[in-house]
Order: sequence, then structure tokens, then C-alpha cells
Amino acid sequence: MSRDPVERRATFYAVAAVLCWSTVATAFKLSLRVLSPLQLLLGASFTAALSLLAILAATGRLRELASLSRRDLAVSAGLGMLNPFVYYLILFRAYDILPAQQAQPLNMTWGVILALLSVPFLKQRLTLRSLGALLLALAGVMVISTEGRLGTMEFTSPLGVALALASACLWALYWIANTRDRCDPLLRLLLNFGFGFMFTLAWWLLQGAPLPANPTGWAGAAYVGMFEMGITFFLWLQAMRLTRSAARISILVYIAPFLSLVLIHFVLKEHILPASFIGLIMIVAGILWQRGDSEVKSEK
Repeated sequence: MSRDPVERRATFYAVAAVLCWSTVATAFKLSLRVLSPLQLLLGASFTAALSLLAILAATGRLRELASLSRRDLAVSAGLGMLNPFVYYLILFRAYDILPAQQAQPLNMTWGVILALLSVPFLKQRLTLRSLGALLLALAGVMVISTEGRLGTMEFTSPLGVALALASACLWALYWIANTRDRCDPLLRLLLNFGFGFMFTLAWWLLQGAPLPANPTGWAGAAYVGMFEMGITFFLWLQAMRLTRSAARISILVYIAPFLSLVLIHFVLKEHILPASFIGLIMIVAGILWQRGDSEVKSEK
């Protein structure tokens, strides 16, 4: 570890965020045992917005909300519709259908999907390296989705796989939409989750869905809101703000899915299939290969 105290703080924040994110696949599945995807998103988005508002108040930045323009609010409404509203409804439904050991790595493919979508949306060129990374990740998707039965091509759940991959596409689109955003990241997150909660509340009222009676459901939603969405994003933003090497810090993210498999096995009691582990390695390798291509471009 670096002797620089600032870098140590950055690493501490990043590791804390990674440890939190490694628990959320398990938290999703436990919560979805007693909640519907809509109920989970309702409680989680409210908790996320509340926790981000508390962070803003604790750091003495509440007055910055008054400086936001109508355009900032309109942009946040659009982004909040995309994430958390649509994105998490689809992601939670995927987790509701699939084993966690499948849903989590399939959702991680957003990193290589981002490279593909950057071609039409950001006018970037698709290199042979990027194409190879995409094919490697897609091969990992096939291994996980078929539980290694590539010869028969029998998917565990075609709908669940489609939803998990759709959520990855939405997350990639969300990051593309944020590429030219000049708003402060913490303020933008608060607004996104605030609008996302309002959209979720409106949809919940239209559906006439009941509130969960089981307190375990409320606890699960609060945990997801704080440690998947709210506080953890703040920790990650702090790490990226403090570090002098964003590449070194961001590589830590890829520890999370492997830690997550351990929790999925011991807490959810899922038997981790060799195909899940091998497929995850292929997806992460594809993402890291793609990152290498991006870093080469940035140095030119």
C-alpha cells in the first residue's frame, strides 16, 4: 500500500465501496424472497435519496441545491427515469428469475457493451481489440447462461438472461448519457435517485401494489438503498476524487464479483457451478482487455 496518506485514504474508500458492492447480489436475492421488484425499488430508491441528502447536509453542501438550474432538474429527471427507475426494475426482475451466481456476472457485461454503444453514440472507433474483448465477454455469457452446456445451448432461463443483459445495456447507456454532464456527481446522484423514487412511487400507485408487511423486506430495501446505491457511490466518488491513479483504484471493482460468489455460496446456499466461475473470469478478462484499449487511446 502507498505511504502517501491521501492515497491510503483513497484506497480505504475504494476497498470499503468494493466490500459493500460484493454483498448486494446476496441482499437482492434475500430481499426478493419477501418483496416484489417494484416494492424493493420503492424502498431502496427512497433510502438512497435520503442517505445522499444526509451526506450533502453533513458536508455542509445543502445550499448548493438552490443553485441548480431548470436544465439540471430536467436532465436529472431523464436520467432518473433511466436509472434507478427502469434499470433497477429490470435488474431486480432478472435477479428474481435467475440464480444470483448468473444474474450478477451477466449484469457486469455493461463494460464491454459500453465500448460497443460508444461507436454510434460517441462516434468512437471499434478496434480489433475491443471486438475481441466483446467476443470474449459474450462467450462468458454463453457459458454462464447455459451452465456450461454449450453443446445443447439450453439456457437456464431465456427471459432472465435477456433481462440481465438488458440491464447491462441500460447501465452502459446511463454512463454514455453522463459523459458530457458538468453537474457535481453527488448532486446529480441525489437528484437522479430523488426523481427515480418519484417515478417508482407513481408506478406503484398506478399498480395498486401493497406495501410489504414483513419488516425483513423493509430492512432489505433499506440495505440495498444504502449499500448498493447511496453511501457506496459516495465512497467511490471520494476514492476517485482523492487518488492520483484512477486506473489503479478502479481495478479494485473487479474483486467484488468474486467476493460476491463466496457470499452467494455461504449465505444463499447456492452451489457455485464451475461454469459460473469460468464465465465470470471470461467476462472480467474481456472488460480488462477493453480497459487496456481505452488506456492506450487516452495516452495518444
